[in-house]
Amino acid sequence: MVQAIRIEETGGPEVMQLQDVPLEAPGPGMVTVRNHSIGLNYIDTYHRSGLYPLPLPTGLGLEAAGEVEAVGEGADLQVGDRVAYCSAGFGAYAEAINLPAQRLVKVPEGVSYDQAAASLLKGQTAEYLIQRTYALQAGETCLFHAAAGGVGLLFGQWAASIGANAIGTVSSAEKAALARAHGYSHVINYSEENVLERVMEITGGEKLPVVYDGVGKDTFFLSLDCLRPRGLMASFGNASGSPDPLNLQELANRGSLYITRPTMLTYTATPEELRQSTEDLFTRVLSGDIRVEINQRYALADVQQAHRDLQDRKTTGSTVLIP
Repeated sequence: MVQAIRIEETGGPEVMQLQDVPLEAPGPGMVTVRNHSIGLNYIDTYHRSGLYPLPLPTGLGLEAAGEVEAVGEGADLQVGDRVAYCSAGFGAYAEAINLPAQRLVKVPEGVSYDQAAASLLKGQTAEYLIQRTYALQAGETCLFHAAAGGVGLLFGQWAASIGANAIGTVSSAEKAALARAHGYSHVINYSEENVLERVMEITGGEKLPVVYDGVGKDTFFLSLDCLRPRGLMASFGNASGSPDPLNLQELANRGSLYITRPTMLTYTATPEELRQSTEDLFTRVLSGDIRVEINQRYALADVQQAHRDLQDRKTTGSTVLIP
């Protein structure tokens, strides 16, 4: 038996309950991972609330790092291997879990379990956004909403490391200082400034080739307004709720714009893509281009409070749960 978070129904943080659950020996191609550190991500709240439906009852959580404890037949890992995962299945909010070996990545020496659990999902998100959704180039200027969040702080550092000029939006002076310290060339405090006007000032009226928007409903049309003709909007999250249905004429009216709704699972669909994305991330962590800063830690038993704080925007950077 291991302790794990389970939900019987969707809803608020209170639906998450810590329970004793059975854990069988791993089957063919599977391994048992003893979690040392568990990543908290905004997508976890979508699964808990039912915005992204899952069959019930279910475990929660996508990301963690730990040690291989048992190996099933044919699995290409060994007991004692240091591994991490963020796209291997649901149920990371647990002391231990059985997962397919091909969806695990090895954690290199020099990267701690906490760093891996705090950065893998967010870092792979930054990787595909910058390198593959839109191949951001040195000298280009882009806009990223929620710059002081977990993905935002990694994105700012990655963009700076390639010589791109990232504009970040934040809600407070404290978060503005945090974003500047993590690579953003310009930071807009939307509580005090008009985002579109500031973008126009920064770009000399040219607007932007790309906007990365993980906020959703509250910023959707603002993001479109910030794009130059034939610009691209990458709408990769719904922190404020799902945007309203889009009339395609809106894209024509703003200058033949493009829009995409990427997901990390699509961009790491094959084992080769998964490992390449991970290698690119951990190489930057080991080189110092990216600092993984864990600003909140909660016991797994306190996951309800962790979700409340995340949704109330009381967190910055990355958060981990400790089993």
